[in-house]
Amino acid sequence: MNEKILIAGLELPNMNLDYAMDELRSLAMANNMDVVDQVTQKLERPNAATYFGKGKVEDLVQIATALEVDTIVLNDELSPSQLTNLEKETNLHFIDRTGLILEIFANRAHSREAKLQVELAKLQYQLPRLRTSSTQRLDQQTAGNTGGGFTNRGSGETKLELNRRTIRNKINHINKELKEMTTSSDIQRKQRDKKDIPSVALVGYTNTGKSTTMNGLVRMYGRNEDKQVFEKDMLFATLDTSVRKLTFPDQKELVLSDTVGFVSHLPHQLVKAFRSTLAEAAKADLLVQIVDISDPHYREMMQTTEDTLNEIGVTDIPMIYAFNKADLAGVSYPTLDGNELTYSAKQLQSLEMVTALIKKQVFKNYVEAKFLIPFNEGQVVDFLNGNADVKKTDYTEEGTEITAELKEKDYQRLARYVIQ
Repeated sequence: MNEKILIAGLELPNMNLDYAMDELRSLAMANNMDVVDQVTQKLERPNAATYFGKGKVEDLVQIATALEVDTIVLNDELSPSQLTNLEKETNLHFIDRTGLILEIFANRAHSREAKLQVELAKLQYQLPRLRTSSTQRLDQQTAGNTGGGFTNRGSGETKLELNRRTIRNKINHINKELKEMTTSSDIQRKQRDKKDIPSVALVGYTNTGKSTTMNGLVRMYGRNEDKQVFEKDMLFATLDTSVRKLTFPDQKELVLSDTVGFVSHLPHQLVKAFRSTLAEAAKADLLVQIVDISDPHYREMMQTTEDTLNEIGVTDIPMIYAFNKADLAGVSYPTLDGNELTYSAKQLQSLEMVTALIKKQVFKNYVEAKFLIPFNEGQVVDFLNGNADVKKTDYTEEGTEITAELKEKDYQRLARYVIQ
């Protein structure tokens, strides 16, 4: 049975409270919580001591008691003292927005790297929030003052200080392990770069259909052994960056990656922790921002995506906008307007349009030319058939005439065979 909770938040100047609370409700549901009511208050700024005003804190207690709720989830990241004061005054359990998202990520992490990244973020969040009810010193094992005695390393250290040191040691250890994993990922990425295979990253808000889009494209153009990525209609269904190679009928290839979804006010600890996971987006030749056009707040979600990409340093990369879930929004699809398309990831014709737009962007530097290959250089014909989009083949007295579209660097390498 899901835990019953209240959600609560402040309406501060220049904020869309309805959007914020709807999102908080979705986050709570994604964490298997049952939201029974919500409480809000309009203030110019949060109360420094208890976040809410005194009267609203009393209201929270009365509502929670009447609904038999012990936990309240807050739509903001509170300071350690604010959380402590609220719990002391109400005898209720409070989870702030950052703590909630960290719980969701912890439950959804599957790979070793994702688990380490979430653990790192949790430790960084917990460190300033450590508190103890006792200032009692740890037991000291100290030799006598005579006879060359010594004091243990932890002598005189409070339990709180020891806990902080333990967490810092864990953070250092995780950072070291993640650095090794990042090095391994960098090597794999460099190997792909050597093969001159362009990369495309799907980015966007959580639960907009990135994984559904990727699975559709993998079914159409992936290799037989390629596995589908996990997809489900919920926030943060997957935290791992999945990478798949697509090979099109015209011999063009690209690497497609499905990155972790974003959410407004994504905790800084998580943004920092997942920086290496999002390296696929940072190194991509093209970004495809998947947008849920059926959501009334999709414009705010697009801004959140842009802000998060800027925060992790993903800038100056070409982007196309793919407005998904058109079937749920009741709008015409698939349609194309410049670098923006409206589609449904569940429709074949839509996925074909997504493919065409991606290819137009990624392969725009390809060159079409006609080659005349002497009969005694069959290896060149084989290369073109295997690595270029061959439009036409004719046999003449001088050799094989091939009209093909190919990479600029391959065109330069075979320039001596070009006849027009």
